[in-house]
Amino acid sequence: MKNSSVVSLIILEAFYRMEDLKYLYIVIFFMLYMLVLFANLTVIFVVISNKVLHKPMHIFLCNLAVNGIYGSTALLPPMLSTLMSPFHVVSLACCKAQTYFLHTYTIIEYTILSVMCYDRYVAICYPLQYHTIMTITKVYKLIVFSWGYPLVAFALFFILTLRLTQCRNIIGRVYCSNYSLVKLSCDDTNVVSTIGLVSVVVYSFPQIVMTFYSYGHILKICFTASKESKIKALKTCTPHLFAIMNYSVGCFFEIVQSRFDTSYLPFETQIFMSLYFLIFPPILNPAIYGLSIQALRSNIFRLCGSKNKLLPLK
Repeated sequence: MKNSSVVSLIILEAFYRMEDLKYLYIVIFFMLYMLVLFANLTVIFVVISNKVLHKPMHIFLCNLAVNGIYGSTALLPPMLSTLMSPFHVVSLACCKAQTYFLHTYTIIEYTILSVMCYDRYVAICYPLQYHTIMTITKVYKLIVFSWGYPLVAFALFFILTLRLTQCRNIIGRVYCSNYSLVKLSCDDTNVVSTIGLVSVVVYSFPQIVMTFYSYGHILKICFTASKESKIKALKTCTPHLFAIMNYSVGCFFEIVQSRFDTSYLPFETQIFMSLYFLIFPPILNPAIYGLSIQALRSNIFRLCGSKNKLLPLK
């Protein structure tokens, strides 16, 4: 494979179809980005500033919020910049950088959610040993795994894409992705495509195993537990299940758009489907957990409704 690229600029064709409502889209994307920042920074600030929230579940939630900001920043500011530009182009280097950031965001999101699932499994199945099992050392190891594994694993695969020569420069979407870059290549991409499919399994297999293992044991406990214990387990797992379902819907939309022809759908629907998993999880996760976790909810309300110092719950 060649190391040099024939093209240096990438045209994001979808932006030309947004010209008629350009300023409306600018306002919408800007407001969405501000909402993401406000919601996730609020969660991060509340968790960090209140020692009573320095527990594994809240620490993992804080990392989920950081990842939401990471992914949204890789998406929305470049989108706003490209949308305001009359040419709707980005450099090939920026396109590749955005691809890396967005793909690692998605893997990190799924990994943190699976780690949170494991945390719920320990809390429900081993309540008396919870603090012995989920030590601060183990929590840090899980956090390092949640970030380190996706960043390194995708980088190893992405090297293959970086070595491809791009001889076409039109992407029909509003952001760059690995699949889009591969389709621009004039090299033989069969090996890269095959390894790409295998890598999807590699990236998701540990998380799938952890999720099914955890919820399998949680369901087993629920079948034999008392009514009160079942209700408590349900309340504990509901926000996490909503978060997983929300993220899975976005991934489903992305798979459909990437692998099938969706040109028959209205343009606005296509934009919604392509952006769902990159925008809505960072917006909805703080709301889901902020409203369902009493300690977090109470401190958020204190922060928004009072200038007084946050006080730990008794």
